[in-house]
Amino acid sequence: MTSQSGKHSPLPRRAVLGTALGGAAGAALPGTAHAGPTTGPRSPGRRPWKLRDTMTTDRAWDRFLRDQDLLWTRLPTRWYEGPFLGDGLLGSMIYQEPGANRIRFTVQHGRVQDHRPEFGSGWGTCRLPVGHLTLDPAGTITAVDWRLSLWNAELTGTVTTTAGTLTLSALVHDEVLAARVTATGGERVTWTFHPEEALSPRRIQEAPPAGYTANPPWTTRTAADGTEQVLQPLTGGGQTATAYRRTGDDLLLSVGHSFPSDTAAEADSLRTLRRATSYGALRRRHTRWWHAFYPKSFVSFPDQRLQSFHWIQLYKVASASRAGGPVMATSGPWLEPTPWPAVWWNLNVQLEYWLIHGSNHPELDALATTLRQNQEQLIANVPAAYRADSSGIGRSSDMFANREVGRPGTGAETGDLTWALHNVWLSYRHSMDKALLRDTIYPVLRRAIAYYLHFLTPGSDGRLHLPSTLSPEYPVVPPQDTNYDLALIRWGCQTLIESAELLGVDDESIPRWQEVLAKLTPYPVDDNGFMIGADTPYAQSHRHYSHLLMVYPLYLVNWDQPENRDLITKSVVRWHALTGAHRGYSYTGAASLYAMTGDGDTAITYLRKFFDPTTRYPCQANTHYTEAGPVIETPLSASQSLHDMFCQSWGGVIRVFPAVPSAWADVTLHDFRTQGAFLVSAVREAGTTRFVRIRSLAGEPLKVRHGIGGRLTVLLDDGSPARTRDLGDGVLFVDLPRDREVLIHSGSRPDLVIAPVAVGEPGAAWGLP
Repeated sequence: MTSQSGKHSPLPRRAVLGTALGGAAGAALPGTAHAGPTTGPRSPGRRPWKLRDTMTTDRAWDRFLRDQDLLWTRLPTRWYEGPFLGDGLLGSMIYQEPGANRIRFTVQHGRVQDHRPEFGSGWGTCRLPVGHLTLDPAGTITAVDWRLSLWNAELTGTVTTTAGTLTLSALVHDEVLAARVTATGGERVTWTFHPEEALSPRRIQEAPPAGYTANPPWTTRTAADGTEQVLQPLTGGGQTATAYRRTGDDLLLSVGHSFPSDTAAEADSLRTLRRATSYGALRRRHTRWWHAFYPKSFVSFPDQRLQSFHWIQLYKVASASRAGGPVMATSGPWLEPTPWPAVWWNLNVQLEYWLIHGSNHPELDALATTLRQNQEQLIANVPAAYRADSSGIGRSSDMFANREVGRPGTGAETGDLTWALHNVWLSYRHSMDKALLRDTIYPVLRRAIAYYLHFLTPGSDGRLHLPSTLSPEYPVVPPQDTNYDLALIRWGCQTLIESAELLGVDDESIPRWQEVLAKLTPYPVDDNGFMIGADTPYAQSHRHYSHLLMVYPLYLVNWDQPENRDLITKSVVRWHALTGAHRGYSYTGAASLYAMTGDGDTAITYLRKFFDPTTRYPCQANTHYTEAGPVIETPLSASQSLHDMFCQSWGGVIRVFPAVPSAWADVTLHDFRTQGAFLVSAVREAGTTRFVRIRSLAGEPLKVRHGIGGRLTVLLDDGSPARTRDLGDGVLFVDLPRDREVLIHSGSRPDLVIAPVAVGEPGAAWGLP
C-alpha cells in the first residue's frame, strides 16, 4: 500500500465553490462541461490533500492480520479442518494421520498429472497424488496450540504429548515445503515420507475405464549429498520426483514434474532443494514476497468472522495460483480423494478467479496465461471440420485445456470457453492491458464465437436460433435456445465488436457479429422469469445459475434497466424457491445478484447461508469447502460477493458502497481495483460515505456513483477543481487523466484516514480455536 501519510493542507478557497444543485463543486448543468481550468500536469510541491494511510508499516499489517489468523487448540482430523500452505504450485494440508498418532503433512503439486488423454480428464489427464509426510511423536498427542499466520504465511505452534513437546514451524515457498521442529522432554523428531500410488483420486467414485493400466511403481534413491528421492515414472510419459533431506532441526522437501522427459524431474527436484539451502534462508525470501502481497489493497468491515474469512481467502488464492503457473484444479494444489481431479470449466474456474480483480492482484491470474499458452489445444478440442476458424473446451480438462467440446444440436455443453474468456476480459478491463486483449482475448474469443456461428440457423420468425445445448448442471436439455449460450453469444459478439474498435482491426466478421446481435432470438422467459431454454422452464431445483448468466456476471440484463427489474427479481426468487439442489455457490451467487440490485441486507442474508452449519454444504472450519470432494471455488466466490457489496464497476460506472448491509455502519476500502484500471479508496462511517478517492492507472473515462449527498467538492491531486458532469441518477463524470487522483466529498473536508474499522460483530477465529 503506497504511503500517503502527512499533514493536511488547507483546501484552496476555490475548491469549495459549487452550484446550488447539490452537484460537483464547480459543475455546470447536467451534460455540460465544467468551465474551470483545464487539468494539466501537477505543479511541483502542490499536494493540498493526502490520504493518511495507517497501514503502511509491517507492524501495522502484522497487528491487523494477526486478528484474522486461524487458530487450533484441537488436533484437526480432516483436511477441511487443518492448516494449509502453498505457493501456487506445491501445497500441503496438515491434520492427524487417519487412525494413527501422527501428524500428516500432505505433499501435492499442481503440475503433477497423468498424460494419457485417451482416458479423459477424470483418469487420463487427471491430477495425480504425490505423497505425504508424517511427524511421528514418541508420546501420545494430548494437545496442540497452532497458529496459521496470514502475514507470514507460516504455521507455528506446539504439539504436546505424554512424552514432551514438539515446537514446529512450516511454510511453502519456491516449490519447497520447509519445516523446523524441535523436541523437549522425552520427545523426538521423526519424519517419514509416504509416497502415494499414482492413480486418479476419482477411484473413490468409479472404476478405471476399459483398457486403463496402472502407472508403474515408484523407486527410491539416495543422492550423493544424502538427499532422499522418490521417482515416479508414468505410463503415458513423464516423471514425478520428490526430493527431501533433513539437516538438524530442518526438513526441506521439493517436488518436480516433467513431460515428456522421463528424467528431468529428478534433476529439477534436487536443484530446487539445493537452492533453498535452509529454513531460515527460505523464510526470508518467503516473508518478503508475502509482505509485499497484502498491502496492494485493504478492506475492513465490522463483522470479525467474515472479515477474517475474507483475508483468509486472499491468503488461499495466493497459495493456490500464480500467473504463469497451472490454472487451479477444483481442489487447488491440495489434492485429496475426489471425483473432480481436474480443471472444471463450467463454473469452477470462473468463480476461482473473480476476487483477484478487486483485491488488486493480477499477479495471480493463471487463467489468462493458461488460455494464452494453449491456443493450439483449444483449436484441437473442436471437431476437425471446424478447426479452421473455431476453438472450444469441454467441461473438464487438465491444466493444458485438453478436452474435446461437443457440437450444438447434440445437447452438449458448448459455452464454457466463452465464459472463461469473460474472466480474461475482466482481467483486461481491470488492467486496460492491450496486449492481453490483442494476444489472448480477441483471437480466442473470435474462434469461440465462430464455433457457435456454424450452428445458428434462421427460424420462421426471422430470428436466429441455436440447436440443443446443455445449461450446466440442469438435468433437462432444451430442444433449442439455451439461455446459458444465448447470453454468452450476445456478450461475445458485443465484446468482439468493441475489441476490434479498440485494436483498430477492420475484421471481416464484424457485419456477421452485428447481424447476430440484431437477429438472435430473445431469451426464453415465462411467468417465473428466465427459463432454462426454449420450451424448458426452470421447474426443478438447480444449484447453478447458468440460466441467469445474462444477469450475473455478464450484466447484459441489469438493475440499471428499469424495464428488466421485475424480470430479474422474479428469476432470482424462483431460482431459490425450488430447494433441494442448492450448494454453497448457490448462496454466494444469490448474494452477488442481490448486491447488483443494491439490496445489501438480502445479499448478506444469502451469503450467511453459506456459513450456516445447518445447511447441507456449509463452509468448513478452515474456510475450505467440500461436497463429494474438495471444491475450492465456492469460498473464493464468497469473497467476491463481499466485493460486490462494497464496490462494483460494471457497465462503465464505478459504484461505491452499492450494497453494504445496514448493520455495517463502518467500512474502509483502499486501492480497490475496478474496471477501467482505477484504484478506489473510500470510507463509510456511521452509515454515510465520508469520501471517495480514485486514482486512474490508464486514463479511462471515469463515471462514479459515489453515494455522497449534499454539495460536492471534487478536487484533483494538485488542488484544482476537477472537470465534471452530472450524468444523473447519482453518477458523476470526472475528467481524470492517467496517474492522477481525484477526491470527492461534501461539506467540510473529512479526515482522510485509511484504517481498520472497529469490530461490531465479534466472532471466533477460524480453525479449531
